Amino acid sequence: MPARVLLAAALAAALAVNGTVRAGAPDYAWGLPRGFPTPRVPAANPMSPAKVRLGRYLFYDKRMSVNGTEACASCHRQELAFTDGRAFALGATGQQHPRSVMSLVNVAYAGVLTWSDPNLRSLEEQALIPMLSEHPVELGLRGRVNPFLSQLAADPVYRALFPKAFPGARNPFSLANLAKALAAFERTIVSARSPYDRYYFGGDSSAISDSAQRGQALFFGDQVAGCFHCHGGFNFSDATVFEGDGKRAIEFHNTALYNMSVAFRYPWPNVGIYQHTGRLADAGKFKTPSLRNVALTAPYMHDGSVARLEEVLDHYAAGGRTISSGPFAGRGHDNPYRDARMTGFTLTTQNRTDLLAFLRSLTDTELIRDPRFSNPW
Repeated sequence: MPARVLLAAALAAALAVNGTVRAGAPDYAWGLPRGFPTPRVPAANPMSPAKVRLGRYLFYDKRMSVNGTEACASCHRQELAFTDGRAFALGATGQQHPRSVMSLVNVAYAGVLTWSDPNLRSLEEQALIPMLSEHPVELGLRGRVNPFLSQLAADPVYRALFPKAFPGARNPFSLANLAKALAAFERTIVSARSPYDRYYFGGDSSAISDSAQRGQALFFGDQVAGCFHCHGGFNFSDATVFEGDGKRAIEFHNTALYNMSVAFRYPWPNVGIYQHTGRLADAGKFKTPSLRNVALTAPYMHDGSVARLEEVLDHYAAGGRTISSGPFAGRGHDNPYRDARMTGFTLTTQNRTDLLAFLRSLTDTELIRDPRFSNPW
């Protein structure tokens, strides 16, 4: 019997034993640690183990790309906290993207998705963008969705997974269901097992070094860095939402990365939410990413233009980046649209060492080798 058929049979057996929570059940077991609230989940796509399992297979399936070379996991690599290590992402056809890949870690808590679209708030909707977008091409499925779905329907593995994830559906092999399964899987990628989590939520005073503890005080205090104003809360981002937190506005920030002699001050097309609002005051404003696993997600900023964490600290300490020559030349601190908090601060050698130790204590090494998030193929 072919190996693929054997795998399908094993999956069907596992689903029969473990997939007892029906799709739509309100009692989905998140298994969240202390201090982590329940993520928001749309009523149209309730969580279920079967749906999450299907989404994991789809996430790693390279057949989702136009040429069979790329999957979602190609740009969201588990060992890099679900980023890709590049300044700019590359699509399946080799086309370079204008922005850096955002981490999918704790994306269940993201109030908005992507760097600079204030209107994109649904993981289900976002899942379709890399599949279908043409400017730039990411996976390149536009125009071949139906052949791809037929390919899935003919696969013995998916013939076991799709009906279990979407019971009662006349045809479970739909693009909408594919997006729902991907979103369900992505919501489970929760990082909460870093040394800092053991220290702060678990009460283990030895989990992080004395240097990291001093860095924590700098990070959450106003006397030096004050990083917490934008990178606060359990997810270290002011773009965080969760079940029961009410409706809150998501902030976007211009961190004075550029101050070019053009109207937008930032290089096109990376001009922040201005592209959506049309207000010059919004030029250069981007979402605040979570700092969880930040030591694994270099290079930094929306365009990957800062290579190392040390340079990130220098940028904020200076109150903006100065580029002395070339097409991007300008003093970021003088950007008229920069965030009011970008005033700069004095960073001593000890401060730098301590802040770096704290930021590195946010690395969740269990996450990057957790088999629940790994390639099932």
